[in-house]
Amino acid sequence: VQLQASGGGLVQAGDSLRLSCAASEWTWSSYVMAWFRQAPGKEREFVAAISYNDDRIYYGDSVKGRFTISRTNAKNTVYLQMDNLKPDDTAVYYCAADAHALGSRYWRDFRSWGQGTQVTVSS
Repeated sequence: VQLQASGGGLVQAGDSLRLSCAASEWTWSSYVMAWFRQAPGKEREFVAAISYNDDRIYYGDSVKGRFTISRTNAKNTVYLQMDNLKPDDTAVYYCAADAHALGSRYWRDFRSWGQGTQVTVSS
């Protein structure tokens, strides 16, 4: 499945952004969808994941309570609503998909990746 992420930008601390990730394949609804992020010089970090039928949602500890992941199967799109952004949220954000990665927070378990979108939060 091919993924196309969008929605990044430059915002101030406390602002909100919504990232979108559109999938190309009609069978995407069976995939686990996730967001990861990577800041310069740091490892790729798990942000959030959602199961194919929305019954399981997972968040990284650093974003819990501020970010919300959702998906619209009719539009082949997964979203990441980011509220109360902090400078530490600055990173390239990637969407990822895999049919067998339910419950995983490890980026190597996801085989399909979008191109990444830059999020920069100024203080």
